Amino acid sequence: MSVSSPSEPESSPCSVLGPRGADAEPAEEKICAVCGDRATGYHFHVMTCEGCKGFFRRSINKGVQFTCPFSQSCPITKAKRRQCQACRLQKCLDVGMRKDMIMSEEALRRRRALRRQRRLALAAPGPGGLSAEQQELIALLIAAHQQTFDSSFSQFTDYRPAVRLYIPSLQSPPEPGGGTAAWPERLDEDVLPDVFSMLPHFADLSTFMIQQVINFAKEIPAFRSLPIDDQISLLKGATLEICQIQFNTVFNAETNAWECGQHCYTIQDGALAGFQQIYLEPLLKFHISLKKLGLHEAEYVLLQAMLLFSPDHASITQHDSIDQFQEKVALTLKSYIDHQHPMPEGRFLYAKLLLLLTELQTLKVENTRQILHIQDLSSMTPLLSEIIS
Repeated sequence: MSVSSPSEPESSPCSVLGPRGADAEPAEEKICAVCGDRATGYHFHVMTCEGCKGFFRRSINKGVQFTCPFSQSCPITKAKRRQCQACRLQKCLDVGMRKDMIMSEEALRRRRALRRQRRLALAAPGPGGLSAEQQELIALLIAAHQQTFDSSFSQFTDYRPAVRLYIPSLQSPPEPGGGTAAWPERLDEDVLPDVFSMLPHFADLSTFMIQQVINFAKEIPAFRSLPIDDQISLLKGATLEICQIQFNTVFNAETNAWECGQHCYTIQDGALAGFQQIYLEPLLKFHISLKKLGLHEAEYVLLQAMLLFSPDHASITQHDSIDQFQEKVALTLKSYIDHQHPMPEGRFLYAKLLLLLTELQTLKVENTRQILHIQDLSSMTPLLSEIIS
């Protein structure tokens, strides 16, 4: 039930990302102090490129004495750095590269062996059936979720009051926390003004939840390391779906209501915001089905990460790295389910989740269609317009 209104703050995924997103794409590119090529970090005490790092290590380890055939003042640039090894080595020393920081071949072999052992240890299943790497991933995602999702909705303070002008074709609404909402027979043209009575409030609720999803994504290092354009593409592709996963955590399957702190919402409220039964009925069914699975917090956050890191979204450039991270999340979710949900509870649980994610994609399409039907795109705020575009 995500909608927006003209009063939403002027913001977009690009502007909301802010300085945290900018960390992944420095404004000034790091330059090699030796040749001016793109640097990859500090090597032997100096910011250099991979080429000059390797050249310096080989030259010192081999103990080769280079001789300049010219005047010992050859220009060292990216294009000319191979023309004079003597001047290149001297430039390395002049900018401060240190011989004493170079490891011997034997020391390098030992370090590589230790790294391999550490990778194997991280990948090995622990007592709970999860590897150390998988446990670290779950801990990271749970921390990101807890830091950014206000489950009590105590921070949801900037909103217009909910106005429930119930139309004659609806039965009396339940009290907050009450029973199942009744369905409208139809939404006739003559009652449309009342139908939209909840729209402003849901606009504010949607803005609040979308901003939380953006903050959740920014807490994940793998997300921050992506180019800004890829970050925006992932958010545009997954934010509405992630909102529903988060919304399910406050869904009460006994009352069929979303209990958001002092606020309580039913499907009937969605109808009063202008949404149609063709969307609301499957939406309620989805939340009932997902809630009945009895997911743990770890499974909720892994689902959110799976949705966020989808390599199939439009305009993605880092397809392989996004695909690899999503695969890591999916395998972690499968391992967690296998070891944390005993039979018969855990039977086919992973498969059921994948089916529900497919249903969620269908709901997202219908949600977007109805949002555009409720409100002309030109009247929406930049944030929602960019999310659903």
